Amino acid sequence: MPLLEINQTRRITAFVRLEESTAIQIDQYAAFLKAPADEVVDKALVYVFAKDRDFQDFLRTEEAAQAPKSLRIRHMPRSASSQSPIRRQSKRNKSAEGSK
Repeated sequence: MPLLEINQTRRITAFVRLEESTAIQIDQYAAFLKAPADEVVDKALVYVFAKDRDFQDFLRTEEAAQAPKSLRIRHMPRSASSQSPIRRQSKRNKSAEGSK
């Protein structure tokens, strides 16, 4: 049995609008947890979805299966997503240096 358990998840980039006070509290909560703000939002939503019994019942309905997609998701080009973040960052730095 391995000593480490690695959970790989597929991350997407989505755009949402928040009230300014909510965005401020997300940043404050992220600082409190010493965690990234997107992780705070993700975990908070997972928590709410799991605790809401009416929502859990709704998920078992045909209506939930046919819910319209309203979240704005940014789709990454296939080639860009296959590169490591460090590699993409170094390419950005090189292009910024070339424009000076």
